[in-house]
Amino acid sequence: MEIIVWANDRCSKSRGAEALLQERGVEYERIPYLEQAPSRPELERVLGLLGTEDPRVLVRTGEPEYAELGLATADRGALLDALAAHPSLLQRPVVIRGDRAVVARPAEKVLELLD
Repeated sequence: MEIIVWANDRCSKSRGAEALLQERGVEYERIPYLEQAPSRPELERVLGLLGTEDPRVLVRTGEPEYAELGLATADRGALLDALAAHPSLLQRPVVIRGDRAVVARPAEKVLELLD
C-alpha cells in the first residue's frame, strides 16, 4: 500500500518520520509540500482520512501568516483556502497510507500507519 509523506527538509519532525520509514525499509512517495502545495480538495480528503472535519488540526498557528491573515477567528472554508494558498501554514509532516493519515508529531506517530 502506497505511503505519501508531505514533508519539509527544514523540519526535524519530517526528517524523523522519514528516517523511521527508511529504517523499516518502507518505500514512500515524498511530496515537498512547500513547492507542491496540496489543493483544497486534497486537504479535504486528508481531513477525512484523519477522521475530522476541523482543518485546525493541520494549521501551524505560530507561523507569521496565521496572524497576518487573521486566521484565529477564521471559519473552516477560510482555513482551507489559507492552507492551500500558504503551504507554510501546514502542520508537518502529514503521512498518508490508504484510508488513514496522521500528522506525525511526534515523528513516531507514523508507526501507527504501519500496523
